[in-house]
Amino acid sequence: MSRVRIIGGEWRSRQVDVSAVKGLRPTPARVRETLFNWLGQELDGWDCLDLFAGSGALGFEAASRGAASVSMIEQDALAYSVLQNSAKTLKAECVQLVRGDALKFARSAGRTYDLIFLDPPYRMGWIEKITPLLPALLKEGGQVYVEAEYDIEHIDQLTRIKHGKAGQVFYHLFATCA
Repeated sequence: MSRVRIIGGEWRSRQVDVSAVKGLRPTPARVRETLFNWLGQELDGWDCLDLFAGSGALGFEAASRGAASVSMIEQDALAYSVLQNSAKTLKAECVQLVRGDALKFARSAGRTYDLIFLDPPYRMGWIEKITPLLPALLKEGGQVYVEAEYDIEHIDQLTRIKHGKAGQVFYHLFATCA
């Protein structure tokens, strides 16, 4: 099992375990740093959704930076168990863990979010399946971070406001259209 370091906020420099699930790729620290520079360092009061939580790096980073709530969705039993342990270790009271399918959750969430993290397993078509549901999950002025193995220029009803590439990873920040 490996570990990933939280880079900012209340839990800065704390580490969380990363399960040895095939295909799990925690967002690299330099990409997370860029993302939170784009968003602003503090997310005080934000409601966040991490649809493919995996290591929890993005969700725990948001919680560390003051998010009011972070819903983390993970289907894999081992990854979910490691997330539970990390949340307990951090005493992450604002984090709600859900073991389940991200697509089913997105269809039935019944609430909206300020920020959605979308970093699904590669080459499985998840982005194409989830993106039509994103506008209904976002609050006015909400944003979506998307990490993929390819560049994404457009998502219906959203505007790409920032993007970058690190190695083989393309990362994007989208916002609700004005």
